Parts: sequence; structure tokens; C-alpha cells
Amino acid sequence: MEIRTTTDEDFDVFVDTVHTAFGLFPGTPVEGGGLWWSALEADRCLLARTQDGRPVGTAASYAFELTLPGAVLAPAAGVTAVGVLPSHRRQGVLSALMRHQLHDLRRCGEFLSVLLASEAGIYGRFGYGPATYTSRLTVQRHKAAPAVPRARGAVADPADGSGTGTVEVLPRAECGDIIEEVYDRYRRAQPGALSRPRRWWALRAGRPPISPEPRYVAVHRDEDGVPDGYASYAVGEFAPSRTLTVDETIAVDDAVFTALARFVLGHDLVAQVVFQHVPPGHPLRWQLADFRAGEVSGDTDGLWVRLLDVPRALTARGWFTDGELVLDVRDPFLGEHGRYALTVRDHKAECVPTDRAPDLSLDVRDLGAIYLGGTVPSTLVRAGHIRAHSPGAAAVADALFGAERCPLCVHWF
Repeated sequence: MEIRTTTDEDFDVFVDTVHTAFGLFPGTPVEGGGLWWSALEADRCLLARTQDGRPVGTAASYAFELTLPGAVLAPAAGVTAVGVLPSHRRQGVLSALMRHQLHDLRRCGEFLSVLLASEAGIYGRFGYGPATYTSRLTVQRHKAAPAVPRARGAVADPADGSGTGTVEVLPRAECGDIIEEVYDRYRRAQPGALSRPRRWWALRAGRPPISPEPRYVAVHRDEDGVPDGYASYAVGEFAPSRTLTVDETIAVDDAVFTALARFVLGHDLVAQVVFQHVPPGHPLRWQLADFRAGEVSGDTDGLWVRLLDVPRALTARGWFTDGELVLDVRDPFLGEHGRYALTVRDHKAECVPTDRAPDLSLDVRDLGAIYLGGTVPSTLVRAGHIRAHSPGAAAVADALFGAERCPLCVHWF
């Protein structure tokens, strides 16, 4: 079997192969774009062929920026389009593709790789761990009365007109530049968020609100008229239980999110509102007078993270508590093993090889899971995946690996 990077000449073969692997059809390009694969970069795509030249597998990656704790922007490879033809599964093609890709990424100097897993059981064995989580929040409109904030100095409730800023509804086709700029402002401060490169917006590649599917966009502007948030949404057909579904709510702070949530919850002729991509611990349920009005469902993993260079990755992110840990990290897929002394002082980390006794022993997939602060290390200790060699090691890790806010990735790739 041969694995090589695609060129412009065989890019069509790559597209056909990955669609065949998933049992799909590529679709026909149309004016205005909108095909998910149109943003793929040929020089970041891999094609596996048999000895007689038949294409049997694919893997690709995008060049993204990932926001790390501490509002650090780091380059990250966004792995996508991984597939093997049904006729060649369980013959080592996938493992060969993933190993080839990881070595390629390292040779290019990348130290982080991320993906969205089509199936949760696949990518752990390649060193990826689930690092962000998301769910749906469904609110019945007849139960959507807002709670009165009880804290002194709390953000004013926009539902009673005491908040600042305005909301304007625009067709998606009229606000492309606005939502692109707002998203970019948002993602630079949100741990776990990925950049949306300009070519994605230009090609309209992806899912709403990037894609050309019809949507309305509620744009929030601050008191100076500057856009600082939006909610992309669609309303279903008329029915007894007509539903308004929010694709994503992007806001620079909680007050803007509250204003947008109150706006869509006040939409007429709607029985319920479904908020997609709500992170764990989000305050929206607490902002309803009836706590049970917000029904959580679809709780699932989001972004999966893999560290390609442990010291570089750990020194890249921001830290919020001083401390020290010795980490014994195994990478079974690449056949690697390293022990590192992680020392954090004044929000900066030093990570160097050491032969000291470890505080924690863990797989590289578990290090990826805790890297953004979305998975608590002691949870993995209790689950039997991370071994703590002293009674206080897990508590130290919990404090060290925390983030300033819950990591979240809403970008589909």
C-alpha cells in the first residue's frame, strides 16, 4: 500500500474516495459554494492506494488556530475526511493513514492535532482524547419566563428593557461580514474554539451559519452600535409544536448571550426553542424562573485533542495556579514513552524531561482530554485511566489543568 499527499490533479479522486467510504455522493458544485469539502487543501490531504493503484482510504487536515486556556492562540491541525472503503476495512489501512499523518504533522512542526469524532470508539487508540463537551437545551416557551437576578450589581435583564444594546434580525445573506468579524472576536477568548479561515466563509463550506442554507441571524449591537454577538436560527414548519432551532449563539460576554437568548425565547408562533452547542455549566438554565424549563439532551463529546509534542504543548497554554507535577506519559500508538517535570509559576509553565518518580501516569489520550480544562483529571483517576501515585496528586492536577472558562468548540469540520 502507498500513502502520499494529493495534488490538484488527483484531488477529485480523493473527494470521490472519501464520499464512497461514507456511503455519500459528492454533490455538484454550485455558484456561491456550500459544499463541505470545498475548503479542503490538497497539500494537506492523504490518499492510500493499493499496489495496483486503487484508492482505498483518505485522511486530511486543516490549518486552524486553537484557543488555549489563557487566550493563547496556537496552531492546530484539524483532522477530517478520514475514511476507508468498506471493502478494505480492518486491514490496517486506517492505522497506516493515521500514523503517516501524525508523522507528517510533526515534520511540519505542529504540536497539536484535533478532530470531531464520527464514532467515539475509533480515535482513542490513535492518541486522541475528548476535551470539550456540548449538549442541547430545549426550552418550552410557555415556561420561558426569566428569573430575576438576585445578586447586587448583576447584569441587567434585557427582557425588561433595562439592558444595554439592541438586537436586529437580518437574513444570513446580508450579514456575512458581521458574523465573520464577531466570530473571530469571540473565538480569540474562548478556550477550545477554532478559527474559521477566510476561505471557509468565501466558499461557504461547512454548516450554518457558514453554509448557504437559509437562516435568520439575530445580531446584537452594543450601546455604541458595534456588533458583539449573534444567534443563527431557523423556524420549523407550522405545527402544534413548532420549533425554533438556534445553530449557534456567539457572544463576547454573558450579558450579550442573555440578550440573544431572551430575544429568541420571545419569538411569536413558536412552541419551543432549541439551543445547540450549550457547554456544561452554562448559566442559561439558572436564568429561567422555572429551572426545569430548560431540558438538557444530546450530551456528547465535542473536540478531541492529541498532543504531538508534550513539552511544547504544555508550555504553550496559560495556567492559573502555581504547582508542580511529574507526568509519566505513554503513547502506545507511536511507541513512545516520556517522563516530564511540569512546573507552573506566575501563569507560565516549564516542562522538561526527568527521571524523578511520577505523580501521575497516563496515556497521551488522557493528557489530550485534560489539556483544555474540560475534563477533570481526578475523574479519569476514578475511572481507572490515570494512575495517581500519591493521595494529593489528583487534586494538584485538578487545580493546575483548570481553565478560566469551560472550553467549547462550535465549529464543524
